[in-house]
Amino acid sequence: MRKINITKTVLLLFAFAVISTTASAQKPGFTKYKCMVQMTNYAGEAAYIVVSLINPKDEYEKTLYVMGPDKKWYDHIKAWHKFNTKKPSNISAITGASVAGGDRSMTIFEIEDAKVDSGYKIRFETAVEDQKYHEKDIEIPLTKENLSKKTEGPNYIRYVRFSLN
Repeated sequence: MRKINITKTVLLLFAFAVISTTASAQKPGFTKYKCMVQMTNYAGEAAYIVVSLINPKDEYEKTLYVMGPDKKWYDHIKAWHKFNTKKPSNISAITGASVAGGDRSMTIFEIEDAKVDSGYKIRFETAVEDQKYHEKDIEIPLTKENLSKKTEGPNYIRYVRFSLN
């Protein structure tokens, strides 16, 4: 009987440890979203994509993710590069591989809840070597509705789909 109580106590402590670790992984007032980017079948090099939070004044507020690891190409993402040069931030933790034509990429963004349904947008800016640059390949109003559906794109990005993480 005593052995069972010790086992229950250990399991209960383990459960509390897991719950507290999971709860602390997400900041209060923020929600994590999965973002899947599906590219069109364009010919050429892999695209560099910058995902940014745009405020209601149509200004860059924050870089959410950079798909493209080589800094020497960042100046090809012109509008974002101008913002990032004026207000540099450490993007090493939010940088991943560039995305080739026909491929898809999955990332996770953490978005402040207060920004949703408040006039903010999420901008996907793309550049492909020796091809056209798109400052607004896709720009999505940051609403609860848009964070749960697919948005089609007209250029390098075929579509973007968000879901809760």
